[in-house]
Amino acid sequence: MKSGSVSFNTYLCALALAAVVCGCHTEKANEKNPKKQLTLLRLHTESAAGRTSPGIEVPIYRARPTMVPIDRDAFVTEANVVAAAVLEQQGSFAIELQLDRQGTWLLEKFTVTNPGRRIAVFCSFPEDRWVAAPIVPKVISTGRLVFTPDATREEAERIVRGLNNMSRKKKTSSNF
Repeated sequence: MKSGSVSFNTYLCALALAAVVCGCHTEKANEKNPKKQLTLLRLHTESAAGRTSPGIEVPIYRARPTMVPIDRDAFVTEANVVAAAVLEQQGSFAIELQLDRQGTWLLEKFTVTNPGRRIAVFCSFPEDRWVAAPIVPKVISTGRLVFTPDATREEAERIVRGLNNMSRKKKTSSNF
């Protein structure tokens, strides 16, 4: 009777170990394959001074962090990104995001109602980090947001590649 339960526990332990080993291997393999890299993106609005709604302060820029108060809920996510690119800009580089119709409306709404405020940009690529907080001086009605990230060129290219992979993945899944 006991031998049956021991063999069952041995099989259960072996199965659990195999699941852990295979799960870790798959994640690392996906990270090395550029076509499977994904990036999560969240755009948050800067909170108004003295506002009573719950918000948080986030550090922007790693070298000299500036705490920026933001709303907890993102108003645009990676699901709204149609395309992304790394642009050459005045001897440096920037990230350009082109948003879908809904994202364009949301960005326009934010820039109309909050002139001169910041948009805090959060990315997970796989490192979770606040990469920018550009001040928006005018209304953006084109759905095109360009910002200089607190990232190396390689990290910026990784962010863009992951966003474009997400966009392609979204297009193929919506075809079914």
